[in-house]
Amino acid sequence: MSLSVIAGFVFLLASLGLRQATINRHIRGRLLFSAGLFAVYTVAAIALHSGLLWQDARLEDTRRLISDINPLVMAFAIVNLLVAATLNPWKLDRLPDRFPSIVQDSLIIVLFSLVAVLILRDRVLTTTAVGAVVLGFALQDTLGNLFAGLAIQIEKPFRVGDWVSIGGLEGRVNEITWRATRLLTRAGNVVVVPNGVMAKDTITNYSVPTRQMRLSVEVGASYDVPPNVVKAVITEALKNVSEVSSVRAPEVRVADFASSSITYRVLFWVDDFDPADRAQDQVRSYIYYAFRRSNITIPYPIQVELSPEEGGMVAPKLPADSGLLASVPMFAALTDSERTQLVAVGRAVTYARGEAIVRQGQDGQSLFIIKRGEARVTLAGTEGDVARLREGDVFGEMSLLTGAARTATVTAVSDCDLLEIDADGFRRLVIANPSVLERVTSVTAARREELDRHRETHAVPTAVAELRHSFLTRVREFLRL
Repeated sequence: MSLSVIAGFVFLLASLGLRQATINRHIRGRLLFSAGLFAVYTVAAIALHSGLLWQDARLEDTRRLISDINPLVMAFAIVNLLVAATLNPWKLDRLPDRFPSIVQDSLIIVLFSLVAVLILRDRVLTTTAVGAVVLGFALQDTLGNLFAGLAIQIEKPFRVGDWVSIGGLEGRVNEITWRATRLLTRAGNVVVVPNGVMAKDTITNYSVPTRQMRLSVEVGASYDVPPNVVKAVITEALKNVSEVSSVRAPEVRVADFASSSITYRVLFWVDDFDPADRAQDQVRSYIYYAFRRSNITIPYPIQVELSPEEGGMVAPKLPADSGLLASVPMFAALTDSERTQLVAVGRAVTYARGEAIVRQGQDGQSLFIIKRGEARVTLAGTEGDVARLREGDVFGEMSLLTGAARTATVTAVSDCDLLEIDADGFRRLVIANPSVLERVTSVTAARREELDRHRETHAVPTAVAELRHSFLTRVREFLRL
């Protein structure tokens, strides 16, 4: 028995034995195919070496053809066996991510082609070279798509079911073939993108590394409404949007001070690219209704040209309402007329949540009355809040009356609307009503003593005793009375 026949039997038995050792159906199918080729090779080898069938000279050409083809059959069976056995998992019934069927088939063809050239040598080299040139020119686009398809299969920039954008075209990947990739667009159309085109274009995969995706919506709101109020209204409205993902909290940011409105950018997440349009529709709709309930205007696009003299931002005027100060202990002893005059000399200011209204050690000559909101008072070197200030509370009176630096830091806990009264306006009121000074300073002196006791309790290394003049004398000197 010849070596070729023995080799055929050995490979046949080896492929059948390996087939029983794996649960991977892909490997089992490939090994069965190789076993069939080994069987064909073995039968042909027996026929060639027996000599019984080739006594007739007329069968010489058939014998020579089988003699040339039989080594190629053996080579193809071995290459197929090796690729299947080395590139696929034996204990799992699946294909590897990096080597799908298309890649394994291509590798088998390439390896077999190299082996065939080595086996046939001179008989195939000349015709192969000429044929390769002709095929290269004739199948230039097809081969480009083929190799691009192989690269896509190996690199895996996307998978079937992923939402992608290719050259500005968005769709869900339906199929990936040797030549092209098929996308299903939102409109229900199937678009076939050649792999060669895809290899040259930018690919955006919305489903990797996670299917969650961030979207944005912009909306304009009136300048009359503070940004933190608008942000709170939008945030509350987003809680009702069913398409918005609850895994990540939405964000609302000021995007631009536009010509007729403040533009807000609403950032939110969805669980998949598919409901993106529905989510944006819900967000816009719910914001509209939330604005209507909160009396927030979405301004029409207008543009107003102002002269240089009119271009400054003017502080809003508060109505001369003496009731604003009626509950303030410092001004409770004043008459309605005096409180009305005090409001008239003040100006309305607004501070956002988290802003420092005054800072400890900062120069200042004004007093603040909280009309709306909440603020916290802190001292350097101490922990926690010294006090919480709410509607009707007053701070900064020492700076107003004496010009002293701020003795504490006051920070807005929420958006705060304040009435600020500066020293010049207060001085004009005192000159017109001298009795106002004594009634205000009596309350202020008591508050100063309380603050000094707090400093001493917490061992703040700052001198607190008034060593020069009485408090009233200092006030008179500062206001030049």
